[in-house]
Amino acid sequence: MTTDNEAETKPAKKKPGHWDNLVTIFRHFGVTVVLDIGAHKGEYGGYLRRAGWDGRIVSFEPQSAVRPTLETAASADGNWTVAPQMAIGDSDGEISFNISAETDMSSALPLADSAMAFTPTSAMVGHETVPVRRLATVFDEHVTAADTVFVKVDTQGFESAVMDGAAPVMDRIAGWQLEMSIEKIYDGEADWRVMLDRMDALGYAAHLFIPGYFSRHIARQLQIDGVFMRPATV
Repeated sequence: MTTDNEAETKPAKKKPGHWDNLVTIFRHFGVTVVLDIGAHKGEYGGYLRRAGWDGRIVSFEPQSAVRPTLETAASADGNWTVAPQMAIGDSDGEISFNISAETDMSSALPLADSAMAFTPTSAMVGHETVPVRRLATVFDEHVTAADTVFVKVDTQGFESAVMDGAAPVMDRIAGWQLEMSIEKIYDGEADWRVMLDRMDALGYAAHLFIPGYFSRHIARQLQIDGVFMRPATV
């Protein structure tokens, strides 16, 4: 029998966080491989592992400066690989990649002039020429016909181009996680409402929204991540 004092001191049950919810989605849909596009230093893969997901991860990252940290993180995990250096976009060739003082804000797109009002530390400080490939071009190098594929895209405004380059293999992708801007940060990026409509038109249903970058300078949420899955894969 539990006494009143015991009931008072019993720890509160921890509520699932968004990483737990994301892993729940992966397990529900039987995801076997995550293509981690815009991996930076491997933060996303690390969070998935700490949340208990042990499926295969393939990370893509174009920035030379952060790749050693990413490769170190992946090397300790037998089910996590890092693809050769490349950006993922809507063409095959080379691209001049804009390097930000905040490396997680680097992008194939230029920073919008207006963005300096709410993210002044993200100014571009240089450029790096890197290979760019369509996801469709490299898809079969990293997945098999038996895989259930989830694509995470954190490419700082270049998400729409990544999707354009995935068109030929779209029907093989069970789900997407897309970073979407509420306030314009990069010149040429698609509005978040446009991205929502695009996912709906492609037959993906929204399953989770995750708060992203919040600017204290203007007290506003600037970005969110949306997780979208094909209902037909249930």
